[in-house]
Amino acid sequence: MIIGNGKLITNDAENNFYDNGAVLVRGNIIEEVGNFEDLKKAYPEEEIVDVKGNVIMPGMICAHSHIYSAYARGMGVSKPTVDFFTVLENLWWALDKKLTLEDVKLNAYTTYIESIRNGVTTLIDHHAGPNSVTGSLFTIADAAKELGIRTSLCYEVSDRDGKEIALKGIKENVDFIKACQKDDNGDMIKGLFGMHASFTISDDTLYKAREAMEGVYDGYHIHVAEGIEDEYDSLKKHGKRVVERLHDFDILGERTLAVHCVHANPREIDIIKATNTNVVHNPESNMNNAVGCPPVKYMLDKGIVVGLGTDAYTNDMFESMKVANILQAHHLCDPTVGFMETINMQFKNNPIILSKYFNRPLGVIEKGAYADLITLKYDPLTPLNANSWYGHSLFGFNGGIVQDNMINGKFVMRGREILNVDTAEIMAKSRERAAKIWPQM
Repeated sequence: MIIGNGKLITNDAENNFYDNGAVLVRGNIIEEVGNFEDLKKAYPEEEIVDVKGNVIMPGMICAHSHIYSAYARGMGVSKPTVDFFTVLENLWWALDKKLTLEDVKLNAYTTYIESIRNGVTTLIDHHAGPNSVTGSLFTIADAAKELGIRTSLCYEVSDRDGKEIALKGIKENVDFIKACQKDDNGDMIKGLFGMHASFTISDDTLYKAREAMEGVYDGYHIHVAEGIEDEYDSLKKHGKRVVERLHDFDILGERTLAVHCVHANPREIDIIKATNTNVVHNPESNMNNAVGCPPVKYMLDKGIVVGLGTDAYTNDMFESMKVANILQAHHLCDPTVGFMETINMQFKNNPIILSKYFNRPLGVIEKGAYADLITLKYDPLTPLNANSWYGHSLFGFNGGIVQDNMINGKFVMRGREILNVDTAEIMAKSRERAAKIWPQM
């Protein structure tokens, strides 16, 4: 199959850009990239997908989200949400307790559908739901397989709902990781070991988690110093800061995602760097929760791989990019900061993060990479070329203009129509179920 006749952004190491580009896809792999007319002549027997002038670019990557939070959109909460802890206790921890496995599947469907519509081809999720732990990751994976999206899943282990639930969370993570190691659906479904945050996990539970993971895997996914409360708790109970505590338990490493790191100090950032741990920035969520602005520029300058996620605030990575840019400029009172930091988080570091879990390159259009790509209906009012596409991606592109989404060599959306499921039926079921849960909040 040749997909072409549009401006082609490759995001490869040489920043190759084609005014009238095309991609040759065979199976689930990109075989060749070049000029549309040249590829048509070289491969006359190939099926042609004419994008009719639309932009062709790599699929977007979301490095951190929460499928379980889907019902929260439009929901009112009667209890106080005056600080970070009460937001957690009275909103998110109250909501996740209501979820059945059927809710989990609906949440997965709706989150993945919106993500696909917004051009996301790979999503790393961090799940919670203490009354539906067992089988929850397998349930989400089933929805991902049906829709055809690439994903990485984990369950956030925590002591906040008691030891029995914590042990169930440990088992769900390990069972899912082992299942993915046995059959990852053709490199489409991966597992990490999820933990909520230091302040909700006892030493005993951390010991049990490490013991369960011994010889299984070394990849963890955990919130780190999102709120200052996380640091205060660690200092009070353990006499050390959050990153130091996690390091002592051997949680950090090149396949670990340390999410947020808003209140990590220079000593902790040095540990993150020394252990090659990845950080994921979620700008809109940090602002909405009023937890502060993480030292993104400082971490990037240190050479830390800082990726970009949404924390489920949105399913549109273009939107997350826009806010990441202005947050850094505003926070540092420096208009020269934010632009390249954001570009690097999304288009350089998110692909680096995925390279630690998946077998072929993602986030780029180049020979040998997985065929994960999107098209955008975009009529630029200024030149769009190799020198300007960063600016267009930040100030012009948005999820609403994504037309087609190909994941692993198969279209999962054409002309903004999701192909593999009945979206109207799924959204109706989600609305019906959310209407029953909202009064309980």
